[in-house]
Amino acid sequence: MRETPTGTPDPAAASATRDVPDATLARLPLYLRVLQTFADAGAATCSSVELAEAAGVNPAKVRKDLSHLGSYGTRGVGYDVEYLQYQIARGLGQTQTWDVVIVGAGNLGSALSTYGGFAPRGIRVAAVLDTDPSRVGSTVGDVEVRPLDVLDAVVAEHAIAIAVVAVPGEAAQEVADRLVAAGVTSILNFAPAVLQVPPHVQVRKVDLSVELQILAYHEQRKAETA
Repeated sequence: MRETPTGTPDPAAASATRDVPDATLARLPLYLRVLQTFADAGAATCSSVELAEAAGVNPAKVRKDLSHLGSYGTRGVGYDVEYLQYQIARGLGQTQTWDVVIVGAGNLGSALSTYGGFAPRGIRVAAVLDTDPSRVGSTVGDVEVRPLDVLDAVVAEHAIAIAVVAVPGEAAQEVADRLVAAGVTSILNFAPAVLQVPPHVQVRKVDLSVELQILAYHEQRKAETA
């Protein structure tokens, strides 16, 4: 059984992972970041109100979100900051290291490969693959770009379940098919394409242009009502 940071056995770690709503999953990393700022400031405990104010949500939502992971607060005391950090990190799978493969060594893929925010969150870029001979053999960060043909071997060697697709839209589906065939079951898709995958494969899409369009909409609305 895994132990908590205080050295006491953690019964929750031995239980099955609870189903957590996507909206809650999206907020858990934010809570984790806020708790780290509390810890850096020397705070040993925090209330749901303090956590909510710092995260920009209401206290009831914080309590409901955290209830999906378990019951860790103490009435009149609040949450133990270190312990809650651990529980959220455990819930997000950050108490172990996940090797990922990035397919696409262009500008975006290279930037993702050298992003310093992955390692503290349990993510390690194990390999970067590309089909462009001019990129194969080059180095991004401390990882050498390898040909896509070695995908199966890379997935098997590093027991990779998570992959990042950072290729042009027209190549994305073929890459996704190869990833699924190699055994990858979770894909983070940066390509401007909708991927078709089997039901057991999880896909998360990041479309920067859509996010900017949403911001443009809000700016337009503010201008119209000013």
